[in-house]
Amino acid sequence: MSSLKAFQIAVEMAERQRDAARQAVQDVERARHAAQQQLDQLEGYAAETQGRWGVSADATIKPEVMYHHYQFMDRLSHAIGMQGGVIDGHAGRAQAAAQALLQAELRLASLRKVLEKRQRDIALLQTRREQKETDERAAIQSARAERSPSGQES
Repeated sequence: MSSLKAFQIAVEMAERQRDAARQAVQDVERARHAAQQQLDQLEGYAAETQGRWGVSADATIKPEVMYHHYQFMDRLSHAIGMQGGVIDGHAGRAQAAAQALLQAELRLASLRKVLEKRQRDIALLQTRREQKETDERAAIQSARAERSPSGQES
């Protein structure tokens, strides 16, 4: 019975590990989603800023202003590239977390199968013991009946 209790404890621990792995997947997905939203905002801002600089043919813009605009757009483009790297990092962590969750679920399933088999084996053993005891009682009663004076014929 102690081995059965040990397997039950192992199943409970595996369930907690699986739940923690599931939570980790959800956390990584939330972070990835937030990073994607931030990237979308940066790209939207870049497009809006570039659109505001749509200059008509007769407009004159000082070279210093154009230089600052291009410098700003380069920095914004750099930030967009960096945010893409952040998203790639989140994607890698999401894949690792999903793999860890899969491993935890497989371990839990394996432990549950072993526990169920042990429970079936114990139930079968108990049934056999009970049958053996019943057979022994029946044999004792049969032997008593044969030895008793009323059971003998003269």
